[in-house]
Amino acid sequence: MGVLPIIADSTDELTEIFKDLHAYPEIGFTETRTSGIVAEKLRAYGVDEVHTGIAKTGVVGLIKGKGGGNRRVGVRADMDALPIHEETNLPYSSKNAGVMHACGHDSHTTMLLGAAKHLAETRDFDGTAVLIFQPAEEGLGGARGMLAEGLFDRFPCDEVFGMHNWPGGDPDKVAICKGTAMAGAYFFDIHIQGRGSHAAMPQASRDPLVIASALVTQLQTIVSRNVPPLDACVLSVTQLHAGSAYNVVPDTATLAGTIRYFKDEVYELVAERMKNLCEGVEKAYGIEIRLDLRNIFDVLENDAGLSDAYLEAAADIVGTENVSDQAEPATGSEDFADMLKVVPGAYCRIGHTGTVPLHNPGFYLDPAMLPVGASIMARIVERRLPI
Repeated sequence: MGVLPIIADSTDELTEIFKDLHAYPEIGFTETRTSGIVAEKLRAYGVDEVHTGIAKTGVVGLIKGKGGGNRRVGVRADMDALPIHEETNLPYSSKNAGVMHACGHDSHTTMLLGAAKHLAETRDFDGTAVLIFQPAEEGLGGARGMLAEGLFDRFPCDEVFGMHNWPGGDPDKVAICKGTAMAGAYFFDIHIQGRGSHAAMPQASRDPLVIASALVTQLQTIVSRNVPPLDACVLSVTQLHAGSAYNVVPDTATLAGTIRYFKDEVYELVAERMKNLCEGVEKAYGIEIRLDLRNIFDVLENDAGLSDAYLEAAADIVGTENVSDQAEPATGSEDFADMLKVVPGAYCRIGHTGTVPLHNPGFYLDPAMLPVGASIMARIVERRLPI
């Protein structure tokens, strides 16, 4: 079948939308310009209903098929960018200082718009397509915000599908990991209250930097010595903040980082060990430590049957030789997991020629993938709502 004709004819338009979104990236819950473009395009394409302002900047579009059935299929795209200074030197690189689409959400938004154009023109399905443009995926709780505002109560879905670009240098390869596909994530902050002093008289201090360094080393033993070797888990300390002068031992230090896990019981073990280590270090050094743990992402679970259905739809566009259900679980996280806890569905990866990793200031997404991804998004609706 290949790329759907209406979408193929819209390639130049989709590329321009993508480049425009890339040039004007917006951080989560501030995607005012982006959501305005999305709503404008949906209305121009003849989408039946366009709802805005869901979780501040979220947009939902409804397209009714020819058949008039009651089943509903959702397709979701995220819209937000990252606080990264772009270093690609592309002619359409970010014009918003310190903000970049370094995860490709501009492409996801564009592809769902392409799917909307096809579905609104053809309506070759029986039921309703629910197009979900979500804000704030990058750890800010956009999916939970939309759910809290009644996303699936206001716009019920029988199943829901998502997609992410994959910069592995394998264009048009579509892969799914059935079952447990992406890690859950907690963020943590550890606040150490020591005692400051003159740097020349450290005996008068209880040095929070030394304590923080010791605690980082001990935290690294949790995965290597407490988590069963066959259970994947990552504990990364990614920040250490302390001090402001060369000749002062500071009063306080703060550690921060993330835990990634695939089983709730593994997270619970890690959290308990972190609490025990903090309490032990607190007593050993005679200081105060406060540990804060925050759940940010749930474990993403792909429905096995709907994963197969998604790959069948993708095969219509890229060929059976380019789809696979053997993708490895990813230790990265994705808040589409929250939607999948409410409505069954699946989340796939689609390759493109870029090889610079996600969340990198040099990340490049090949616009050639746009009509392919858009066609897959449209095709899953048509396949799941046959006339």
